[in-house]
Formats: sequence, structure tokens, C-alpha cells
Amino acid sequence: MEQFIAFLLAILSSMLIDNVVLSRFYGICPFLGVSRKTKSSLGMGIAVVFVIMLATLICWPLYHFVLVPAGIPFMDTVVYILVIASLVQLVGLFIKKYSPSLYKSLGIYLPLITTNCAVLGVAQGNTDQGYTFLQAIANGLGTSIGFLLIIVTFSCIRTRLDSANTPKAFKGLPIALITAAIMAIALMGLQGLFSGLAL
Repeated sequence: MEQFIAFLLAILSSMLIDNVVLSRFYGICPFLGVSRKTKSSLGMGIAVVFVIMLATLICWPLYHFVLVPAGIPFMDTVVYILVIASLVQLVGLFIKKYSPSLYKSLGIYLPLITTNCAVLGVAQGNTDQGYTFLQAIANGLGTSIGFLLIIVTFSCIRTRLDSANTPKAFKGLPIALITAAIMAIALMGLQGLFSGLAL
């Protein structure tokens, strides 16, 4: 039971406190680029969840059971990028077949998941920080859900801001960046709840 609670707390911590976008600034490009429309941001968030989780499930065993025994752990980044690129291609084909409108609205940002620092950061962090497989899954799940939660929330706020009486100098990207900063501060306020938590 204690392990299950620790697993849930680890997910919540990486989802909220160590949110990949607002605390580490990974994945800022799709965060700002796709978040103008809620449907696009939801599609991007779900795609990132899928890619991060599969990358976690593939990269951790590859590192521990292939690269380390072969004596080439320094090749981890190259291997992770190849795995992530393959997964993004699969996601792209799936979305193109079953939701052409979403595929079109995501545009260039869908293939950019390959170079999304959030995805590579999770895979690299899981091995660099010496996580067990269960801890890696908790980190991947929390990080990916956190990305989804933040990009969709940010998109809803930006939709409201478009119709708000914002001063001309702040319209567009400036007010979006201010909003993202306020969201980051709000999530930092939760840090005391998770103090002492370690994966």
C-alpha cells in the first residue's frame, strides 16, 4: 500500500510541482505554438502522452539491458532520438488516417514532437537519475499528463484572452507569456505539499 501511495505521489509531483513545461521550460515551442486552439492543444497533448509513455517503456529497458551490457551507455541519446522519431511517425500516420482535420491543425508541430525536449528529457532523466522501472513509469506518466493538463488549460485561457480587453501592447504573445508565468507561480505554490517527496 505504501508503494502504491508513493507511486501516486511521484506521478502528482512530476505532473504539478516539477511540471516539464512550467518548471523546466521543456516543450515551449508546441506549448506556445499549438495552444491557440483547444482542439489542437488536446490532440498535441494526447500525442505527447502516447509518445512519452511508449518511449519510457522502450528506452529504459534498452538502456539497462542492451546499451549497458554492450558497454555503450554513451549512445543513449542517439538511441532515444531514434526511438522517439519512430514513435512520432506512427502517431502522425494514425492521426492523419483517423483525424485529418487535427493532423492539419497540428501542422509542423506534430513532427516536432521528435525534437520536443519534454519527450527526450523524460527518457534521458529516467536513466541519468537512476530510476527503477516503476519510478520511470511514474515519471513518464506524471510528466506526460502534466504536459497535457498545462497545454489544454493554457489553451482555454488564451481563448478567453483573445476576447478580453487587453491593452494593444500586450495582445498575442506578450500576454500569453505573462499568463504562463502566473501559471508557473501558481504551481510552485503547491511545492510545500510535496516537500520531502523523492522518487
